[in-house]
Amino acid sequence: MELECGIFYLTIGIPNDRNSNPRVFPILSVLFLEPPSRNVYRSYCSSRAAARRAVHIQSFPPSSAPEILNKQRLLRPTSPHLTIYQPQVTSILSIGNRFTGAALSALLYGFSLAYLFAPTAFNSVHVVDFVTGLPDAAKYAGKFILAAPFAFHSLNGVRHLAWDMGKFATIPGVYQTGYAVMIGTVISTVALVLS
Repeated sequence: MELECGIFYLTIGIPNDRNSNPRVFPILSVLFLEPPSRNVYRSYCSSRAAARRAVHIQSFPPSSAPEILNKQRLLRPTSPHLTIYQPQVTSILSIGNRFTGAALSALLYGFSLAYLFAPTAFNSVHVVDFVTGLPDAAKYAGKFILAAPFAFHSLNGVRHLAWDMGKFATIPGVYQTGYAVMIGTVISTVALVLS
């Protein structure tokens, strides 16, 4: 059993200083600070039942450090994972905008590099001849694969430009423009595929 005693003072009423806070200050602040005139000194004693443990120090070779570190890492709490995160329209559209931008960029650079480094002639005539020989289902699938990311990324770009001008920068505005982008993407994709 351990006995702890000390003295503290309470500030009564509203303190004169804006930065001071009516809280309990330890005895050190009483010794080093001039207490205001409205302080009431209190003494306290409390008993704590605490078992004191001796500290045991062990020496470990440096080679055991990774093993000890890995054991400690297993005991750490983990942060929430994406599996428990509820997706929101804003986060899905943001991720989609990044993916479609990366995919369209890869496609553009891929065709550009193919044009530069192809061993045979690679021009629009050859591409048109190749696409003409494909079945209709493959043509529509190819058009959809190109049209959907293009429409989504373009409309989402307009959305970001509106935000840059200070329009729709509220939570309801963000959701409204998000739904407008999704509806516009569907309409634009269907129009581009069927044209």
